[in-house]
Amino acid sequence: MLTSRKIIGDKKMKTIYGGLENEFSDYSGAAIAVLPVPYDGTSTWIKGADKGPEALLEASANMELYDIETDSEVYTKGIATVEPVTEASSPEAMSAEVEKRVGKLLDDGKFPVLIGGEHSVSIGAFRAFAKRYEKFSVLQLDAHSDMRSEYEGSSHNHACVMARAKESATSIVQVGIRSSASEEYDNIIPERIFHAHELRYDDEWPDRVSSLLENDVYITIDLDVFDPSIMPSTGTPEPDGLYYREVLDLLTLINENHNIIGLDVVELCPNSINKAPDFLAAKLIYQFLSLRFR
Repeated sequence: MLTSRKIIGDKKMKTIYGGLENEFSDYSGAAIAVLPVPYDGTSTWIKGADKGPEALLEASANMELYDIETDSEVYTKGIATVEPVTEASSPEAMSAEVEKRVGKLLDDGKFPVLIGGEHSVSIGAFRAFAKRYEKFSVLQLDAHSDMRSEYEGSSHNHACVMARAKESATSIVQVGIRSSASEEYDNIIPERIFHAHELRYDDEWPDRVSSLLENDVYITIDLDVFDPSIMPSTGTPEPDGLYYREVLDLLTLINENHNIIGLDVVELCPNSINKAPDFLAAKLIYQFLSLRFR
């Protein structure tokens, strides 16, 4: 196990996922690259998602780096935290910069993990993968279907992210949805959306999700997929969400049946009083990576 690990009192270490020493966070030898995208330009209720990446990184420095379930220490594969995307002049410009940065990570052979920021940060990632994969699916875990063609004058609004995913990916699957606008149903594919209320009575739903995915899968997790009792720190929380074990079990199944090619975790809107949601987000990424790289 890692023995000489700095804790978050050092400001520099707050910006490095896991608080890792250089041996395990150096880009050249890392299998995994964490890309912070602290953008919050189009969110429509509670602002603060731009503070999410820093809060997640700070919490991650306090995790134990041995994962009990997989009996592994994934940090030894190398987890580099790269410079954040700072382009914020427009959601379109931000997406173009994310596409460029994710493309560079893929070309360098890294497994990319984006941390947002609002959900629009995913659009550029979808496009980077579309240029490098002939066929892939986007699996969305979210409270909101995000299927508007445009919103508030922009096709790159956070409420449009899955409409843009449809344009890039071979297929999409949406899980945990419990909030949609009527105008979104022109874009929603009924057999590919798993509403949260339906999952309570269907033990087979994870297998059905898997059956709809291509072999290569990009996963986008909006943290409001979780019930607000465990994840209150989002800009638009919705009741009756999923719980940590349900999400982790789904990720385990998808990892067993598919090749997961990338991940983003978005919409953490941190609360200075309650740090538990920050830690949940950081731990979720680490446990996912432990599954993916064991």
